[in-house]
Amino acid sequence: MANEDLGRTLRRLRRLASLTQEELAERSGVSVDVIRQLEQGRKHSARLPTLHALANGLGVELTTLLGDPPAVSSTGESDGPRFVAVRRAIMPALWGPEPEPPGPGFSPERLREQIADGWTRYHAAEFDTVMKALPDLIADARSATASVGEDDRRAGFAALGKALQLAGHVAVRMGKTDLALTSLERAIEAAGQSSDPLLVPMIVNSTAWTYQRQGRLEDALDIALRAAADMVDAGRTGTADGLKVWGALTMSAATSAARGGDYERAAAMMETAEKEAAQVSKLPDGGDNRMVSVFSPSSVRIERVRLAVQYGHPQDALALAKGMRLSKDTPPSWRTWLLLDVARAHTDIGDAAGAVKTLESLRRVAPTWMQHHTLAVAIVRDLWALPNHPPGLRALAEFLGVAE
Repeated sequence: MANEDLGRTLRRLRRLASLTQEELAERSGVSVDVIRQLEQGRKHSARLPTLHALANGLGVELTTLLGDPPAVSSTGESDGPRFVAVRRAIMPALWGPEPEPPGPGFSPERLREQIADGWTRYHAAEFDTVMKALPDLIADARSATASVGEDDRRAGFAALGKALQLAGHVAVRMGKTDLALTSLERAIEAAGQSSDPLLVPMIVNSTAWTYQRQGRLEDALDIALRAAADMVDAGRTGTADGLKVWGALTMSAATSAARGGDYERAAAMMETAEKEAAQVSKLPDGGDNRMVSVFSPSSVRIERVRLAVQYGHPQDALALAKGMRLSKDTPPSWRTWLLLDVARAHTDIGDAAGAVKTLESLRRVAPTWMQHHTLAVAIVRDLWALPNHPPGLRALAEFLGVAE
């Protein structure tokens, strides 16, 4: 967290809600002792169900309780000029001019490549770079929707759908979930006018993720399951791309089920997804993987590890992660999340040395990401509070500004 830790945020939000610790405990179902430990700084992190419960008890979104996500600069200027430009691109001014057809130098292939590159940079956590590029990408895609030819118009709507989907993801990372939903709804509208049958369910998956961030778990579960079922009914899972989209929706549904307290159902859905993921490499490839949902045996296993550690099954998480080999198409951001989840699992079972070893790997892979991630800092704080420090912990604590 850039400015204040979880305990300070919790105390500030509780006081703003005019609640005592006992009243928040009653509203959230979280014990008073846990709330006190967090607020007093004796505990610096908590499992996701606990955080969801506290956020619901406070009447705020989870992102509000967690503080600034990694995409927000340390200055807190999440609504600076660059992000205002993204807002204007998502929601053009009322009564603004209609898009004009692209000029003679326009290349649909080049626009598609630029959008694909934007997704690559997003998965690499280069959020500032993506924000800078988004307004022009969206403007060019809107222009392409005014093309003269029918095929070019449909391609333009596909580009606009993917650009707005990317903008929605960036907005979530900035903690602006309502803006994200606006962008995603407009993306779905654009996708419906394209010739890509997989684009709408892909964007529905992004919408489900955004609902999750807002605590709308039933809504997220329902739309993911419906979109996945629609794909099966329409025979859309016979290609690698189609199966990837179905798989991503199934993983999203599993995450919503777990966050809703049904861990067993979630685990069963994840097992099914992992079996199906093995078929991806055997099916016809649709082309540019950067523009399609992330779904492979590696990505499913990473999600299974995440669910296990977040919902109180650290031993299961470590067993799932042991000996895992990541496929070449696993995005860098997924690799970093895996290391963070494994570190958390080691911490939860009292293996401080294992946690430090994993965090050292994370520092080598993604040092900047680690410095700005709330959970990474919280884990090191909890380890630093232990009476015995394993080798390597001091260097990590100093790197993250935790050491006294």
